[in-house]
Amino acid sequence: MNSKPDTIKISTSYREEISATHADLFVTVRGSSIISGDEAMKKAKEVSQLVDELTRFGIPAENIHLQGVRVETSSGALLKSSSASYRLRIRCEALGQIAELLDIITSQKNSTLERIDWKYPDEEARERGLDAALTKAKSKAEKVAASLGVKLLGVYDFIENTVDQESPMQSFYPQTAAKTRSAGMLAEPNLGMDVQHSKMIHVNVDIWYRISEFM
Repeated sequence: MNSKPDTIKISTSYREEISATHADLFVTVRGSSIISGDEAMKKAKEVSQLVDELTRFGIPAENIHLQGVRVETSSGALLKSSSASYRLRIRCEALGQIAELLDIITSQKNSTLERIDWKYPDEEARERGLDAALTKAKSKAEKVAASLGVKLLGVYDFIENTVDQESPMQSFYPQTAAKTRSAGMLAEPNLGMDVQHSKMIHVNVDIWYRISEFM
């Protein structure tokens, strides 16, 4: 016996393009010495040089974090001559500074930009999208019910699906910017990447409304 009540299914969606509010830059610095912990920010020469440049530019020291240190050795044994790779995360809160910030990073011959993570106000956009989709669904359900000569009695089932659509980033080649600067060809850095600041939020809802018999 089928216990499912009489229903009508309503599907609606909402789309909104949102802009990034800040970004995290992940950088690897190859160092000639092995220093662990917070001391690496001051005593690892190559790291401290980059940190000094960034703080002079205006990045707060608390926005520069050491995430890890990887020891590199060719013999398999830890020696005084062993080098290390330092992984940094740099928070950029003013996105208008991204181009200059990348120029500072790539000007350090031992520094490599690994990736950029853009940060968005996702939660607020999802809430706006859900509210808009639900309002649209209710209005559509009322029109359909009136056309069919039935009444809406309640909601039998509800499914929400939210998708973030962000274009893939192109690879970044730090040597491109470095060669351009050394040749004196352009005042602006040739970043060799898409500096993307927005993405699309899709909110989709499927609602099954319980309906009365024909009036």
